[in-house]
Amino acid sequence: MRQDRNKNEGGRPQRKPARYAEDRKREVNSFERKGAPRFRKRTDNSEQDFFEEEHPWQKKGRIAKAPKKDGFYEKKITRKTYSDDYDPNAKYSKKKQMEYKKNASNGEMRLNRFLSNAGVCSRREADDFIQAGVVSVNGKVVSELGTKVKMTDVVKFHDQTVKVERKVYILLNKPKDCVTTLDDPQGRMSVIDLVKDACNERIYPVGRLDKNTTGVLLLTNDGEMTAQLTHPKYNKKKIYHVFLDKPVSEEDLQKILTGINLEDGEIHADAAEIVDDDPCQIGIEIHSGRNRIVRRIFEHLGYDVQKLDRVYFAGLTKKNLPRGRYRFLTDKEVKMLQMGAYE
Repeated sequence: MRQDRNKNEGGRPQRKPARYAEDRKREVNSFERKGAPRFRKRTDNSEQDFFEEEHPWQKKGRIAKAPKKDGFYEKKITRKTYSDDYDPNAKYSKKKQMEYKKNASNGEMRLNRFLSNAGVCSRREADDFIQAGVVSVNGKVVSELGTKVKMTDVVKFHDQTVKVERKVYILLNKPKDCVTTLDDPQGRMSVIDLVKDACNERIYPVGRLDKNTTGVLLLTNDGEMTAQLTHPKYNKKKIYHVFLDKPVSEEDLQKILTGINLEDGEIHADAAEIVDDDPCQIGIEIHSGRNRIVRRIFEHLGYDVQKLDRVYFAGLTKKNLPRGRYRFLTDKEVKMLQMGAYE
């Protein structure tokens, strides 16, 4: 019995040859051979089409009549116009980007977060102030934790109106003979004096460096970030360059790594090695945030620290930043600190 030429051996319809699809495509688009343009949809899924090819009969603002097999296409050609002050290449400074990209929502937020964002204190400290009854919202004292406020509410802390400021992040290469306190009763130069012209917001140092210790120091008005960077729970990575009065022995270097007992407990460094083949210069990596911990380690072993320089703190370095100078953090650095994407 002769097999149907349109079916294969299994009884299923036989697939058309490739040239059939090409012939069908030519038949459907036969009007293109008569000079008609081809149309395609916009990528933004709008109802308006646009021409793939330019033709002499296309004119701005008029009804274009394209020839078709039966009748005409009627298409109004429009072009997007811009105002005279439009600048497609406009750019903003990093400082403005930090201000504009910050969340400026008028939605509700917890009161402790509001105080933290305003640079008053950390969230944990804000809860203590709220329970103490020193915070009021729209004239009423609030003592209940979890209270939410709006950006339009009037919040007062110790009878002073609290305003949410834009967040400022400044990296300073701290010089010698400079204290990290906000107000020194002895009138000594402080880190605030070095950055007083940087911004109008009230900023403060994140952590402390001794008067004679130099290097990386972060200043900000972000209370939440400050709490995260200084809380003992997180123990941010710090690297110091230590200059000693005499060469360090291999035995003492090993003690620093394995651990030594100080008056406030045992401490050990994560890494310690000689710098530039000079046994009087030591590079030490540590996570502890105890007061004067690096100096106390070497003093415990009988060394006098002549110079101490912090070269790394929570992912930030003093690269290309001269001593006594400061700079604003980049957007990338701020996001890194906010996400905790550092050691």
